[in-house]
Amino acid sequence: MRGGRSDGRGRAGGARGRVGGALGAWARGERGRAGGARGAGVRDERGQATVEFLGMLPLILLTLALLWQCVLVGYTFTLAANAADEAARAGAVGADCGAAASADLPGAWASGAAVSCGAYGGLTHADVTLRVPVLFPGLVSFPFDVTADAAAVSEDPR
Repeated sequence: MRGGRSDGRGRAGGARGRVGGALGAWARGERGRAGGARGAGVRDERGQATVEFLGMLPLILLTLALLWQCVLVGYTFTLAANAADEAARAGAVGADCGAAASADLPGAWASGAAVSCGAYGGLTHADVTLRVPVLFPGLVSFPFDVTADAAAVSEDPR
């Protein structure tokens, strides 16, 4: 018989038999053993997930850093608005608005805070400007500021 096997399966049957045997060995957990999937030419993929994770790790860390920076920007806006409200309330009753504004600010934000207060039109106005920290509050700040303003009705001291 020309080009075939003596068992009658021919070339295609022999190839199917080898691949099927290799897949069956792989399914039975015989990877790496003689006659198992490794011996049949199937590539071993151990460690592939680790390599892919290490490749993606810088992108994952960059994404986390950007998300954290967005949280810090939002938190700075919240702190500035609260400090302006506190300053306006304090100024409306004749207290020191600068001290009231910085009383509730965390140390990293209080060091760069600028507070201005003034009364006109029956209202006490307060403006608070804070620096936005970069990743770690207290170390480095962005070159732009967050400003919030608030007003409260001036009260007559009795």
